Amino acid sequence: MQTPLFVRPLTADARATLETGLRSPSAFTVRRCQRLLASAAGQPTTAMAGSLRCTDQPVRNVIHAFHHRGLAGLQPLSSRPHTTSTIFDAGACEALRALLHQSPRPFGQPTSQGTRARRRGQFRPRPHAAAGQRRNPSTGPASGAGVLEAGHAWDDQPRSGLAPQKKRRDRLSQPAMAHPTWALGFEDEGWWRRLAQPEQHGWTDAKATQKVQALTPPAAEPAPKALACSGWLVRPQPQQEEHMWLRCVPGRPGSAATIACLAWCCAQLAAQGFTAWLLIWDNASWHRSQAVRHGIRQHNQPVKRGAVGGRVVVCPWPSNSPWLNPIEPKWVPGKRAVSEPDRRLSADELEARGYAYDGCEGEAHLVMPKKVA
Repeated sequence: MQTPLFVRPLTADARATLETGLRSPSAFTVRRCQRLLASAAGQPTTAMAGSLRCTDQPVRNVIHAFHHRGLAGLQPLSSRPHTTSTIFDAGACEALRALLHQSPRPFGQPTSQGTRARRRGQFRPRPHAAAGQRRNPSTGPASGAGVLEAGHAWDDQPRSGLAPQKKRRDRLSQPAMAHPTWALGFEDEGWWRRLAQPEQHGWTDAKATQKVQALTPPAAEPAPKALACSGWLVRPQPQQEEHMWLRCVPGRPGSAATIACLAWCCAQLAAQGFTAWLLIWDNASWHRSQAVRHGIRQHNQPVKRGAVGGRVVVCPWPSNSPWLNPIEPKWVPGKRAVSEPDRRLSADELEARGYAYDGCEGEAHLVMPKKVA
């Protein structure tokens, strides 16, 4: 059990400041003043936590901040990260900014795209001069730190929440890839935009101003500004090449369009001799809807009784984990490849370019009824 904690005795000036802070326009200041005055009146942290419907640790943090910073604790601290200043000095930070405006190719990288992993390959802090020497964050960088070296890889820092999610993904996909008549699929929805240009990268001077032409449609144009597209990345077997399937949907994706697209994909796989399909997708509302789950059961029941076709087994991704889906990195390069920087594409032209980029045959749009689950 934690020791009861109360705020230290308040001076007259401090109490007057806290009472004035109750009328502050900042909700942060008002909450802190309320908790400090309640603690000064003898109210324990557990009682305040019960009224706030939280643990008592946030209340204790307010009291500790007041003891450490005084009345300055009534204002929020900056949310800006301070890790760079503890690793690099002012000169190294300028060198770092200069490197960010250079192509990764001179540093041994295969392409000019400045991804985060390739940026780590351009620079890193030099190791300390003596083995075992450690940097003290309170005293600044140690000798030798803060100098950039080109052509070295910056070691990835471990992220505790990512490894279990990747292991779960592998456990889901390994049975499908080991069975000769099973297929593995990944699904995601994307929008091919006619007006909003995808983000492009170019190597220019740091002080140069980038100009992007704004595309506007005619007022009477009936064509949509963006095309909703359902993408399916299919991996038949490890020795076979994966391929991308696209189906465009007018409007927004929904349960009915998802069911129709599932039936189309199952027919394609059944024609290739597959008897089961492990489908992995995210937790979108139309993926979890009762209509989609009912449609999958209606599809699987005849297959289990011996009908021709493939059974569908759905496995959702962990929440907020788009980096685990292999189809996610395929959207942005495709949008950049089909875009025109100075011309507005028609809906049919944009759709045809999207199909051509992924090597798909053009299919009729999936018709979505007016009422869907």
